[in-house]
This record gives sequence, C-alpha cells and structure tokens, in this order.
Amino acid sequence: MNDTTLATGKNLTMLTDFYELTMANGYFQNHLKDKIAYFDMFFRKVPDNGGFAIMAGVQQLIEYLSNLRFDATDLEYLRSKKIFSEEFLDYLANFKFSCDVWVVPEGTPIFPSEPIVTVRGSVIEAQFIETMVLLTINHQSLIATKANRIVRASRGRAVMEFGSRRAQGYDGAILGARAAYVGGCVGTACTIADKELKIPATGTMAHSWIQMFPSELEAFRAYARAYPDACLFLVDTYSVLKSGVPNAIRVFNEEVIPRGFRPKGIRIDSGDIAYLSREARKMLDEAGFPDCRIVASNSLDEYIIRDLLTQGAAVDSFGVGERLITSHSEPVFGGVYKLSAVEEDGRVIPKIKLSENVGKITNPGFKEVWRLFERKNGKAIADVITLKDEVIDDTKPYEIFDPEFTWKRKTITGFYARKLQVKLFEKGKCIYESPELEEIKEYCREQINTLWDEVLRFENPHRYYVDLSKPLWNVKTQLLNEFTQKVP
Repeated sequence: MNDTTLATGKNLTMLTDFYELTMANGYFQNHLKDKIAYFDMFFRKVPDNGGFAIMAGVQQLIEYLSNLRFDATDLEYLRSKKIFSEEFLDYLANFKFSCDVWVVPEGTPIFPSEPIVTVRGSVIEAQFIETMVLLTINHQSLIATKANRIVRASRGRAVMEFGSRRAQGYDGAILGARAAYVGGCVGTACTIADKELKIPATGTMAHSWIQMFPSELEAFRAYARAYPDACLFLVDTYSVLKSGVPNAIRVFNEEVIPRGFRPKGIRIDSGDIAYLSREARKMLDEAGFPDCRIVASNSLDEYIIRDLLTQGAAVDSFGVGERLITSHSEPVFGGVYKLSAVEEDGRVIPKIKLSENVGKITNPGFKEVWRLFERKNGKAIADVITLKDEVIDDTKPYEIFDPEFTWKRKTITGFYARKLQVKLFEKGKCIYESPELEEIKEYCREQINTLWDEVLRFENPHRYYVDLSKPLWNVKTQLLNEFTQKVP
C-alpha cells in the first residue's frame, strides 16, 4: 500500500449495525457459520441527477478489512448484552477475516446497479462488514462526485476544498479532503490532510487578521512583511473596490516588489463576485499586475460557479467549502449491500431480492462488470454486467439490450472490452497494490475523459446504459418467474 494512511489508533471492528451481530450469532446457532455467501455493493441513483458518480474510498476499506479483530473489551461488551452464546463469543475471540473481495478501482466513473464491491466468504464475515463497506465507499464516492461536478463547472480554473469547519466530524473533514482531491480539486484548507495524505494545503488570512490592525492598509503591510513571497490578500473586509484592492495594490508596490517578489493575488469572499472581480481585474491590470490572481469563495457550488463564469467573472480559481464537503445539494450516496448468491456443494446458487418497486429488484449471481469502449476514439459506449465466468469477445459483434425494455437492442462493433473490478483480498489477505493518491487523481481525470459530453451535462445528462448479458438476464428472469408462481 503506497497511499499514506491515517493512524487513528482506534479499533473500528465494532463500527457495525447491531443486527449484523445478532444475525451472525443466529447463523452460528443454525450451523451456517461456514456457509459461503456473495454480497454486492451498488447504488441506485447518481447524486444531483448527474450522469455518473466516482468511485472512492478503497484505500480506507483496505485499512479496515486488514485490521478486523475483536479485543477483550469488545467481547466483554457483547457478553454484557446477554443474548450471544459463549460458543459464538469464542468464535469472535479467534476471528480472522478470510473473504475474497473485488472492487472497482478508485477514480473510476461508476453507474447505478453495477457491483462496485463484491464480497465472497463465510456468511458471518461477509455480512458483518456491511456497515463499514457502505460507510467508507458511500462517503468518499459522494464527495469525489460532488467535487468533480464543481471542478468541471470551473472550466479549467483551479478549485480548492475549503470545507473542514463545515464537515460532519473529523473523518468527514480529512477523508472529505481526500475524496475532493480524487475528484479534481488542487488542494485543501485542511492542514492534517497535507501532513498525512500529502494533499497540498493552502490558505492565507481571515477577516479577523484585517480587523486586528488599526487599518486594512496596516494589516496588508504586516502580512506582506511576514510573507512577501506569498501575498494573497482578502480584500472584502470593508469595501472591495474602494479600499481592499487599492490598498492591496499599494502594498504590492511598497512591500512586495521592492523585496524582489510578485504578488500572488487577492480573494473576494462576499458581494457580487462577477461584478467585483471584473472591476478588480481592471484595477490590477492598470496597476501593472496582470499576473495577480483573483480567487473567489463564499458558499459556492457548481451552479453558482457556472453562472459567474457565464456572467464574465474574472476569477482565476475558486475556494469551495460547505457545499462541497457536505455535498449540500444531495448529502446521501445511496449505496446498498445485498446478498446475490450462496454456495451449495461447490455450486453458486443465485439469490434475488424482489420488490414492487422495480428499481429495487436486485441482479442475482456472482457477477463481473465490463466497460465497452469505441476503438476509434476510446469513448465509453456502455457497461455490461455478466455472470463471472462469461467473457465478452471484442473481436466479434456484441449485442446489448435494455434489461427492462428488451426490444431496445444495439449491436456493437469496433469496440474493446475491459473488466472494471480488480481483486482486493484473497482469503483475507490484501493482494492489491494501492496507487498513490496523485495517481488515483490522474486516473480519475483520464477516465472521465472517456465519457461523452452528453453524459457530463449537469441538467438532463444522457443516460449511460448499464445492461445485463443474455445469460444473466435469463437467470434473473427465471428467478422472477419462479417466485411469481409461488405467490398465491
């Protein structure tokens, strides 16, 4: 594992829903502890009605699964509940994670219904990790997805994550900064994320710095003398155009330039940013500082940024806080974890969950996810979920079809097929070399470039198809028919 990890020193084994423990005890009592089960994590809807989401959080999942253990305090607590058998507690005392796990790598665009994590192992182990699988992947995938929307709205301008103080807790701030970096942000205001994860920390001053001095001019002078090579002034404490920018220009000329440096920029944190940035740009250019950057902040999101740029805002980079770190517009990534198969006498027996809500009917069996790309331009065509032992032969035409409206069919030629999942754990041992965070970020950027512009739209994006192979569709249809016939 190359990615720097956060050494919290806390055993997170008991961060689980209580029913996972009561079910585990029940499986044990019913002699099912060695029963092999398959679970899939997938999600049903892209946040913000977007065209895609971004996979994130795999490194933290590795850390969790690699450190599963029940210590004496855990066993003492469970014994105090007086509902768990001593035999089961003895089993937990000697617990060792031994499942196989497959995941879609971090930074990959992902779509509803496809397995992004697959777990195979004893039903007690595979069921027990449900909460942490969902918690880990849901949170970071949510923030990475939101960050990427904001980054795309900025049209090539840098976006910095400024949300630590608005995050939901310590991990929300630290791992949120990580996910935002995967999604395309260039840095964070969160210092510990720089120290532990090597995400560039950035930041200069707050309004309180300005208020601590007798005047704005003196505040700027003091800062310039302390940091002549990194002067970026917050100019909206009193008046952006009447005092902030004029005072900044004066200090640039009197304190920064004489010391042999160029000013870095100004930041506007309130008011009509489109108008103020245009006027500030004129003033800076006329003063001989065309290279002085203008940074904007203040409750920004992808829609505000898009509108600002449409209105001609002269902004070079954005600092985005609460609406990014909390994914304010849609703060839940609805990943779920469902049983898809069991083993009996070495055979994989598919399982299905039915619902009157068609969207909640699961795809049964041990599965693989493939992405089909056009050979001529590398653009993604569709994803196909197959049974695990299927192979998509990309040397031949391949027919895809809508699994609900099966008459909608298309024969694909001139494509290549790539499996999305990689094996993370084999019999409880991590066999995956996790990339550096910088590599994950670059991979994410490359993979998003394989999507068509129509999928990238914020409003009414093109629906990217996730289809079922014919053999998998047959298995699902057969199970549906069998259960329909059983219902009186």
